[in-house]
Amino acid sequence: MTRTLVIIDDHAGFRAFARALLEAEGYDVVGEAADGSSGTELVCRLLPDVVLLDVVLPDVDGFAVTQRIADKAPRCAVVLTSTRGRSSYGARIAASPARGFVAKSELSGSALGRLTG
Repeated sequence: MTRTLVIIDDHAGFRAFARALLEAEGYDVVGEAADGSSGTELVCRLLPDVVLLDVVLPDVDGFAVTQRIADKAPRCAVVLTSTRGRSSYGARIAASPARGFVAKSELSGSALGRLTG
């Protein structure tokens, strides 16, 4: 079964890269958003299996968006991403309801699969 995915990231170039990479690896990217507010609305409307969510967004940080998604659409598996490494966010990742973190430079379908089951 193909897993559905929404990408929330303020950089259009990264969204295009992630879409191409993940679709080539079998994901069905059903939506994209450039900020946390519209991303939360999109996720609540589409209810994807997975949400790839940038930590740094123009309107609200990814940790707050993760909590909103967990409250409104708890079945959606959120994976945080950033150009920074995991150690930059350490305890915040562990304390969030996100399934995990993958650095943008290490993004792959298999990395998402390991985190989301």
